[in-house]
Amino acid sequence: MTLQSIARRYAAALFDVVQKTGTLDRVERDLAMLTELMASHDGLRKVFATPAVPAQNKRAMVDALVAAAGDLAPETSRLLTLLADRDRLGLLTSIAAAFADRALAAKNIVRAQVVTAAPLGDRTRAALSHALGKAAGAEVIVTERVDPSIVGGVVAQVGGVVFDGSVTRQVERMREKLLAGA
Repeated sequence: MTLQSIARRYAAALFDVVQKTGTLDRVERDLAMLTELMASHDGLRKVFATPAVPAQNKRAMVDALVAAAGDLAPETSRLLTLLADRDRLGLLTSIAAAFADRALAAKNIVRAQVVTAAPLGDRTRAALSHALGKAAGAEVIVTERVDPSIVGGVVAQVGGVVFDGSVTRQVERMREKLLAGA
């Protein structure tokens, strides 16, 4: 089993618990805060990820972190304790990402990766987001990337579906048709 699949299992279990307790938003904020904390403290991330530091030392650090935070949801505190006891604190960032994905899905929100040849204007971005939302049957959060190599048009990935409306792809299709007809 890969570390990603292990992180998804922890996230799924936590999600199931917080759905029942009604603390989804609070735990989501807690995990985002903890992820940000780990990103900003390289030493903390290294200590949590290295097997050279004994689990009991990591547990003591987690206990101090939970006490200092003070207002963490009980489910978040239990997750941290469980991860410390099992020496899995290095998975915290992956667990938080998988949990955020589950939370978005529960709210009927999907992420879309959009690649364009030039930056989108506000009106175009809103229209594209609306069109992708209709196609996906959900609210869409658009993440943009500019790639001049597509020449023009848009390539959008929503979940596992890719909508390729780039000029480069259209030229490829024309080429294929011309070669097939020759």
